[in-house]
Amino acid sequence: MRIISRKTLVKYWQQRPETKNALSAWHSEITSTQIKGPADIKTLYGSASFIANNRVVFNICGNKHRLVVAMNKRYTVGFVKFVGTHKEYDAIDAALV
Repeated sequence: MRIISRKTLVKYWQQRPETKNALSAWHSEITSTQIKGPADIKTLYGSASFIANNRVVFNICGNKHRLVVAMNKRYTVGFVKFVGTHKEYDAIDAALV
């Protein structure tokens, strides 16, 4: 799977260094895996949540941070829509970011 944009993740982990290892590992794992659908994501990330508008929410650093990715219909490209603390996540509508 291809992820757009890694720069968003890098910018976030530069501001919050405690997330660097987790976000870097997530990016490496997801980009080296062929995702064919939601079941593949659930196999890799059992706590991932699927919400409206083809969004998938990933828990980062023991659920202290959240990552929202919009998946295309064929699960070949993911667009990073949001990365933030759990508190910041609670303040947004993840289906609309």
